[in-house]
Amino acid sequence: MEAELMALAAAGATAFVQQMAADSWTQARDRIVSFFSHRGDEEDVIEGELETSRGELTVAMQTSDEQTALDVEAEWRTRLRRTLVANPAAASELRAILDGLARDASDQQVADVHNVISGGVQHGPVVQAGDVGRLSFGSPIVQRQGEYPGDGGAGERSGG
Repeated sequence: MEAELMALAAAGATAFVQQMAADSWTQARDRIVSFFSHRGDEEDVIEGELETSRGELTVAMQTSDEQTALDVEAEWRTRLRRTLVANPAAASELRAILDGLARDASDQQVADVHNVISGGVQHGPVVQAGDVGRLSFGSPIVQRQGEYPGDGGAGERSGG
């Protein structure tokens, strides 16, 4: 059972640190704070510690300081392990949080976008996006019957 709790604590710490660097941090932080507050920790203290860790992680990522990033993860892994050992029933709540974080991450679409603008100065809109459905600028084009081949209009020639 101890090994399972250790693995769960490690997975939790990894997920927490990944969320610290994500746009969805606020939602993740609220779930993490709730988890620890159910175990008797003060919400504002946990939130402060998480924000401190996030600040350290942000600086570490900006300066390519891998050791500090690993330290932040190790700190939360240790804290989770201690919490789970003291209260093994908390494992199911932590699993539910991790499932929710994984689900949230899978809902976010990630795509690499590379733009190349060539041919001189562009005097119109430039759109950078991973996926664009229907998009139009200006007035819609009205198609009249006979303008396009195959539509049976006056634009078609009869065989002969």
